[in-house]
Amino acid sequence: MRPSNRLILSVLALSVIGISFAAPLIRLSHAHAVVIATWRLFFSLLIVGAALASTGGWRRWRTLDRTGLALAAGAGVLLALHFWAWNASIALTTIAASTVLVDLQPVLVAGASAVWLREAPSHRQWIGIALAVIGAAVLGSADWGGAPGSHTRNAFLGDMLAFGGGVAAAVYYLTGRRVRQQLDLWPYVGIVYGVCFLTLLAISISSHLPLLHQPPRELAIFAALAVGPMLLGHTGMNWALKFAPAFVVNLAVLGEPVGATVLAAILPGIRELPSARTLVGGAIVLVGILVAVTKTAATSGGAAVSESV
Repeated sequence: MRPSNRLILSVLALSVIGISFAAPLIRLSHAHAVVIATWRLFFSLLIVGAALASTGGWRRWRTLDRTGLALAAGAGVLLALHFWAWNASIALTTIAASTVLVDLQPVLVAGASAVWLREAPSHRQWIGIALAVIGAAVLGSADWGGAPGSHTRNAFLGDMLAFGGGVAAAVYYLTGRRVRQQLDLWPYVGIVYGVCFLTLLAISISSHLPLLHQPPRELAIFAALAVGPMLLGHTGMNWALKFAPAFVVNLAVLGEPVGATVLAAILPGIRELPSARTLVGGAIVLVGILVAVTKTAATSGGAAVSESV
């Protein structure tokens, strides 16, 4: 039985709330970008492993052919590259600019969906995508060009890292849409998160990064990243990929800069107050998402089954 559009949109909304906590939590951490991501995946896998063991979902791995297994593993590598690039960008540029650039994926995903997945956006959806991307550019443009108030003099490098992380994430969502037609939620994220963790672990070890002996404060941040942005955010969106096109799920991600900017303004230890330009850009983003996502989440390929996040 296919879930209702209201349930799909509700899960996407909760997922956006979850991923909105990522940038502020990463900013509060003093650990290396790759160390943060490695611990985040470690804590996530503890919960995913428990879900696989209790549901017996690991048995579904045997239904994957070599192509499906390779795609799922590739999605894990892409997710690791996304985390590495984006986490590093947050230390170099503002949270608003970082979250905007990493989320400028909808145009890539929409175009590739039409070619690879044969799920072309409608005219209304293209309008919504265009509005959201314009709003995202307005929201994150305050520190471009070295204007006063830029987070650091390396803001441009941080912006480029964030954009590279966005490209990796775009391909990750496209791959997930393809594989989720064959595999249920927990078996899928078990492979993806597992490969992502191993990739990040290999990067950490080869770079001689200090993985162990983290203080309790850092471990608490890593655990919060696993529960909120990873399990509520990424896992919720991976659930939605079964029932909604990749570009619809991906467009919802553009709500993250709005949520992250609000949280960065109110959380002690950050206090990045949004400018008028940020508020205008955020409003345009939300309008674009509403235009494109409302009444469009029903588009789906393949057989749908009931699952729970």
